[in-house]
Amino acid sequence: MGGKLFFWLVICFPSSIALLATTFYQVLILSDLEADYINPFDAASRINYFILPEYIGQGALCVLCLVTGHWFMFLLSLPVTCYHIMRYVKREHLIDVTEVFRGLNAERKFRLAKLVMYLILLIVVIFRILAAGSSIFYHNSKFEELDIRLNTLGY
Repeated sequence: MGGKLFFWLVICFPSSIALLATTFYQVLILSDLEADYINPFDAASRINYFILPEYIGQGALCVLCLVTGHWFMFLLSLPVTCYHIMRYVKREHLIDVTEVFRGLNAERKFRLAKLVMYLILLIVVIFRILAAGSSIFYHNSKFEELDIRLNTLGY
């Protein structure tokens, strides 16, 4: 398996799915809290359980894209990573049980925006997987006479 395909398929794809799933779960818990299906203590403890792993995963993915030279993915994930760092430094990253209803709409809107960003990130990762897989298939093909791209280009 090529290095690019390994990077996109084994590292970026599961990371993107995990980030998307944790953010969706947080939005779901906030919606349940707004509809009064869950109490504030349970909601805050369930959301706070996933915040630090999400921040670490997002930061690691951003740094990994920077180190490997995938600039588009790095620039796509950089704003959320910077916002996570800012919230962590200001100690605003955890949800306070006593003030959970005060910032409920803002928290839900922020997490919906992150959900959209993670969905865009997942779509880009899927396209990169397809591009890396097709380039490996076409360039490492033992049956070059069946390679449509090379025959149509005249090589």
